[in-house]
Amino acid sequence: MTAEYITGPHEGHLKRALGLPSLVLFGLVYMVPLTVFTTYGIVTETSGGRLPLAYIVTLITMVFTALSYARMSAAIPVAGSAYTYTQRTFGAPVGFLAGWSLLLDYLFLPMLNYLVIGLYLNAALPALPAWVIVLASIAIVTVLNIVGIVSVARANFLIIAIQAIFIVVFVVLAVSKTTGYGTVDLMSPFTGDGTAGGMSPILAGAAILCLSFLGFDAVSTLSEEARDAKRTVPQAIMIATIVSGIIFILLSFVSQLVFPSNQFADVDTGSTDVMLAAGGSFVNTFFTAAYVAGALGSALTSQASVARILFAMGRDGILPRKVFGHVSAKFSTPVYAILTVSVISLAAIWIDLAILASVVSFGALVAFSVVNLSVIKHYFVDMRERNILLNVVAPVIGFLLTAWLWTSLSGTALTIGLIWLAIGFVWLLVVTRGFRRPTPVLDLEETGSLAESDRAR
Repeated sequence: MTAEYITGPHEGHLKRALGLPSLVLFGLVYMVPLTVFTTYGIVTETSGGRLPLAYIVTLITMVFTALSYARMSAAIPVAGSAYTYTQRTFGAPVGFLAGWSLLLDYLFLPMLNYLVIGLYLNAALPALPAWVIVLASIAIVTVLNIVGIVSVARANFLIIAIQAIFIVVFVVLAVSKTTGYGTVDLMSPFTGDGTAGGMSPILAGAAILCLSFLGFDAVSTLSEEARDAKRTVPQAIMIATIVSGIIFILLSFVSQLVFPSNQFADVDTGSTDVMLAAGGSFVNTFFTAAYVAGALGSALTSQASVARILFAMGRDGILPRKVFGHVSAKFSTPVYAILTVSVISLAAIWIDLAILASVVSFGALVAFSVVNLSVIKHYFVDMRERNILLNVVAPVIGFLLTAWLWTSLSGTALTIGLIWLAIGFVWLLVVTRGFRRPTPVLDLEETGSLAESDRAR
């Protein structure tokens, strides 16, 4: 079977166009350095004013999980992320359910970005309805993603630059402001404001914050579009995770010093109170511009990633091949998959921010858990590499930490997530005719041939 058959005789192919800097930027933009402020009010209230501590817990968990993703991306450098890794190690049915869970956070993350864009621009420009903003954002992002992955990478440079400038300005002004407060308790962001004690609120907050780290997972979905994927993708995963985690902790720490309260005018846009405290209307306006640019960038990259997840599943035949396995010959992008994500994202017009953030984290934590287990199965069991530290201890720690956070999600998020998994299981039964037929499986050798064909072009 030729590589051309995989996407059809008249289909286009994914291009290997991304190097290490572009992959790292993709991950950073996907996570959005300013994503601290997406759930700032919600998690500050939940944790009792201990947002930086919640981020530290999340980062520790994510470092172990990112290591597992890095190792699996080196072993299996193809599109599909957790779906493909689990399919290869545990079989097609388990792989499908892992991919289905991953779809939950990937399908909803663009929606989350469109929602916060609508919230913040509507707060800045009340005369402009939030639903109009959401529709315009979806249209812009969809066009850019259809044009091609190289255009996405180029846009990332500008978005990161804008956010970097804002971060510097904000930190300088915030530090200057806090020095004028007189005595400042530097430990208050870790000890809290007394409204919620113990570790349970921290874990509940950390569970929500997992969505902030989805960028390292997104990097792995571009393995078929990365140059020297076995080397650059693992490096990009670890770099993006650690750098973003440090940024999140720093920004949340400074923010809670400049605004040591969880009494917000509006909890969904609680960061507005922080900006006004740090530097008045100027900083708030600058923040809105930088944040919206970052959210657009995250929507751009998250839509690109989920479209490639759908492409991988369509190429397998688990989802309709003619729709999701299609790659435009003109643009070399999975156009129909991109359009599907855009339609689903229209729900941003009415959905609640807190519920959406928790549901995204549910899907992420399930996917993170199975990838940690995949490392053990692939390296220790199948390949018989007896490095106990890397092949057993590290992934087990990653699995236990993600499972711990998973149980700390809200009841609503758990209910929605489990319903989603149930729907996925029913669909799997339909596809396999009650497991009387084998689950369609991606031939990774053929995918490799496709990648070599792209590289030659």
